[in-house]
Amino acid sequence: MPLSQAYRPHPAILTLGDAFYDVVAPADFPKSIIRFWNARWAAQIGLGELDQAERVAHFARFSPLPDNLPQPLALRYHGHQFRHYNPNLGDGRGFLFAQLRDPADRLLDLATKGSGQTPWSRRADGRLTLKGGMREILATEMLEALGVNTSKTFALFETGEELWRGDEPSPTRSAVLTRLGHGHIRIGNFQRLAYLGETDNIAKLTAYCLANLYNENPAKDPAANAERLFDLVCAATARLAASYLAAGFVHGVLNSDNIAISGESFDYGPWRFATYWDEDFTAAYFDETGLYAFGKQPEAIHWNLAQLAGCLALICDPDRVQASLLGWPDRFQAALTAALVARLGVDPKTPDEDRALAAVLLTALKSKAVTIDRLFFDWHGGRDPGGEAYSAPPFRALAAALAGRDRPPTHDYWSDPAPCSMPIEEVEALWAPIAANDDWSLFHAKLAAIRRMGEAMVQNSSA
Repeated sequence: MPLSQAYRPHPAILTLGDAFYDVVAPADFPKSIIRFWNARWAAQIGLGELDQAERVAHFARFSPLPDNLPQPLALRYHGHQFRHYNPNLGDGRGFLFAQLRDPADRLLDLATKGSGQTPWSRRADGRLTLKGGMREILATEMLEALGVNTSKTFALFETGEELWRGDEPSPTRSAVLTRLGHGHIRIGNFQRLAYLGETDNIAKLTAYCLANLYNENPAKDPAANAERLFDLVCAATARLAASYLAAGFVHGVLNSDNIAISGESFDYGPWRFATYWDEDFTAAYFDETGLYAFGKQPEAIHWNLAQLAGCLALICDPDRVQASLLGWPDRFQAALTAALVARLGVDPKTPDEDRALAAVLLTALKSKAVTIDRLFFDWHGGRDPGGEAYSAPPFRALAAALAGRDRPPTHDYWSDPAPCSMPIEEVEALWAPIAANDDWSLFHAKLAAIRRMGEAMVQNSSA
């Protein structure tokens, strides 16, 4: 197979040993119809020259990549699901397929969703609906464009099976998805080890995460490693929570098995983008109490961090991790300020000035006079659009706070009549022609629009 120098295999997970995973086999699907291939990320990791047959072989049939994992691995973990502890989790419809280094020398995992049953599937079929795969592509592309630290959807293949689901018309079409992300390890991996009392393995996993997820040299002292890792995870997850709010995004299922140690967002099920700044807005119909509502996402992530702190406290000074946990809300507030200023596309100033701008901006958002996306689009670069829609006091205060921060947008996206958004109604509209006529044209047009927005945001932020 044609590989460039950018392909740098590194199956680091094998250094942990088989106490952390189970060797599994992929499902044998009746069909392999490629529906999405992330060409830009394939090029970055040295897989851009794969032909059609090779893409099928490696990302629909899952034959091993050269010098990589010889067999797929289903990782073992536990987790709190809506605050209820579940010791019967683990990779139930996915596995770790390959590992490699990215251009910045960070470890990347290629992991699957819908690739078949594993020892952790319980009574589920281990499959993914095609609509679910399409939704994950839209989520990851939109979040990447908005600057959120997210996994990337790498490939999606339709697999030719009929699936029965209770939350969409059935039978429905099936798919297998491969995601690319910095680390397959989540808080739940540590919870399982703590539950089993395997403190030596907690220390081993801690060192693995430091070395491979944060590119730091682990110390000989497990306690020092645990304290350092927890501090890094606190910083990364504070930025993640802040970026969710600045993007207007609701993940929907922030269980502890869905919080990556790298602080990268992943695994998109009932996600939504909030139209207005409504802190009670939920994404999942089954989130009846609003535990993971838009405005409660920081609290949810903080609660999950407390579970990680309890695990790491088994090998270090509990007071040290507790201090980092207590300091997390301040880190989140600072990260939220930075994320809001960045999405506005203006230069940061002093911390006090940026906090004042963020406070005024939040007041304007909470007025719900315009949608989240519309406000950031109209005011991007510090411009004051004026007009009747923005004549109210919250927007006049915003204009005053932005005085002297002009950074005129240069990309022609900022002259469009409306921002690129992703309301749930549009997701359904994109799926309708696929379901009815296998027409993917609207879907691909939307992906092009999302990437154009992302280019515009990057261009203005680096101006």
